[in-house]
Amino acid sequence: MTFRAKKRGKFYRLEGRFGEQLRRGTGERGRVRLSLGTMNGDAAQVLVSKIDQALAEGPGSAKWSGLRAVLPTETFVALAAIAGYVERAKHTWKDLAALFSAWTKQRVTLDKLRDSTRKRYEQTSKSFGDFLETRGIVNLDDITRDLVDEFKKWKLASILAKKQSRGGRGFVLDVAILHGIFGHAVERDWIVKNPVRMEGRPGGETDRGGSQPFKASELKKLRDAAETDMLAFLLLRHTGMRGSDAVDLRWEEIDFDSREISRLTQKRRKRVMLPIHEELFFALEAERDRRKPQPEDRVLLNSTNGQPFTRPRLYERMLAIGRRAGVQNANPHRFRDTFAVDLLHKGGSPYDVAKLLGDVVGTVEKHYAPFVRELRDRVREIMDKGVGLEQLAGTQRAQSTAPKGRIN
Repeated sequence: MTFRAKKRGKFYRLEGRFGEQLRRGTGERGRVRLSLGTMNGDAAQVLVSKIDQALAEGPGSAKWSGLRAVLPTETFVALAAIAGYVERAKHTWKDLAALFSAWTKQRVTLDKLRDSTRKRYEQTSKSFGDFLETRGIVNLDDITRDLVDEFKKWKLASILAKKQSRGGRGFVLDVAILHGIFGHAVERDWIVKNPVRMEGRPGGETDRGGSQPFKASELKKLRDAAETDMLAFLLLRHTGMRGSDAVDLRWEEIDFDSREISRLTQKRRKRVMLPIHEELFFALEAERDRRKPQPEDRVLLNSTNGQPFTRPRLYERMLAIGRRAGVQNANPHRFRDTFAVDLLHKGGSPYDVAKLLGDVVGTVEKHYAPFVRELRDRVREIMDKGVGLEQLAGTQRAQSTAPKGRIN
């Protein structure tokens, strides 16, 4: 293809020929005479260069979207037809948000996702949509990495402005959710590249600072300060439940005959069978006899209003106990950390702890085992006193080279 910019009147025009095969009956290639829509010679030359490159690269060239914005409509349509380029439909953020919402609802129906998790995803989706409205952005093509970085700053500032910001730890989860949403757009070829860069793994050390089990002295202070929230304290202390599971625990999940709690965890959907500690058992018996609850009633009630605890309210009450006890950041998850480390101290294996927590062994080994000195000492003793590969090889070699006598 040979094209050049030629001035015709006030405007420059694209002129030249295209095609590799001769046209039947004429012996000539296809001829092009199209307006470039500019009166500037330098601009015309730049356009010709971009057109040549787009035609050379074919319908998959990234140049077509740029040419669409600057060329006259008739010119662009003609050139796109030559290259076989078909302009894809422009998808909006609302299209993607609706697609992702439908996907999460389907996962809930298939019991692959908790409805509470779906609602958390919707919060992030709505928050990003609100941000885009403040910037006047509609189409996915206009959502760049720089724009997403602006959202991150905006979101983190809004989180830190809240009373229950927890140091902005939910920010990492928001970014991960947004990355997943745009992953659906990439899979459907709505966009070429995911514009969201991850900010760490949700639940990892960069998110909540690693495990923070209580010290023995801190547990005593918390127990003394629990007052009307003693049942909530004991339940978290002796089960290691996540806050979401603790507030949703029902009386029908407690077997007083076998002294066990049977619970399907919300996060990982794993069935856990928790033996009930004697202290907790007596507290549950007393609460049952006092309230005479129905099987479907929730176990934990807010002592201030008699209503079932919500997760944020439980979080606040535990922090309040911590303030009275002089223990900083006494959030519910620290009780889970304490439960796991305590079991390991008592001789439980990472497998045992994982089964009771409804977690995986890898998580227990990564987050909790480093706090248990006995485990490290046991490994050190095995390394020092055990027979390793080199010693084993030496023993086998000695046996193979030893003289073999006749047995009479």
